[in-house]
Amino acid sequence: MKAEEEGRGLAHPRRSRRLVALTWSFLERPSQLVSLSRLGEELGVAKSSLSEDAAIIDATLRSLGVGRLETVSGAAGGLRLRPELAPALEEAWLDELARRLSDPERILPGGYLYMSDIIFDPAWSGRIGWIFASRFRDAGADRVVTIETKGIPLGLMTARALDLPLVVIRHGSRVSEGSSVSVNYLSGSGPRIQTMSLARRALGGARRALVVDDFLRGGGTALGIRQLLREFDCEVAGLGVLAATRTPEVKRVEGYAALVEVGLVDEGAGRVEVRPLPSGREGGERRRGEA
Repeated sequence: MKAEEEGRGLAHPRRSRRLVALTWSFLERPSQLVSLSRLGEELGVAKSSLSEDAAIIDATLRSLGVGRLETVSGAAGGLRLRPELAPALEEAWLDELARRLSDPERILPGGYLYMSDIIFDPAWSGRIGWIFASRFRDAGADRVVTIETKGIPLGLMTARALDLPLVVIRHGSRVSEGSSVSVNYLSGSGPRIQTMSLARRALGGARRALVVDDFLRGGGTALGIRQLLREFDCEVAGLGVLAATRTPEVKRVEGYAALVEVGLVDEGAGRVEVRPLPSGREGGERRRGEA
């Protein structure tokens, strides 16, 4: 009897450790295929036991509303964690984000909002990247593209969640990146011409890119990115932005997915209106997954 109790006592911590190790394998490499054969060799356990463990992890992820495990059959198959946010969880995250951005202390001259503390907070940029990955997981992108500087944390977290390389467009060419292609674009709401550049070897032959940025007002920067990618024969698979303004209503680009909409920024009255835009409730002419 004592031996049976000791055996059961050992089995429980072994499985617990295995579940933690498996969960870490999937969280460390979201969207990346993980071979059960290799995991079985590393953990010293049969694939049948790993499949049972994976079913527990999948059920837990689904119940938490953060994702699911996808099975890929075949000799080179395995499992991968797919970002898939439950609508209620996404809405809760965006409600909190909108609440934080509605603080009048964030008002900057020109009708802008201070967002750097959120963008450069790993917890928040991780959430934002996970939302974009969940929305665009089936867009067929083979690169995530952003423009320096504030777009980088959001782009990087999105790229990590989708297991894709991140490509950063510069405001000027860099000697350290070799030859580049440049385009002029209209920045902001006024007639201000700027230049953006991308190294010739940066895209590595990619044909579809998910564009991620922090802020969209008139859409000039987003349009410039699309024109620059066109020089590389690269199509925009989707356009996600952290925040977009309600005005001007007609943007230079259509089909973007914004997480929050900035309606009113009144510096004199100290008022800010920011509303969340959960998936399926985008404003204006936005259509999810298009750009």
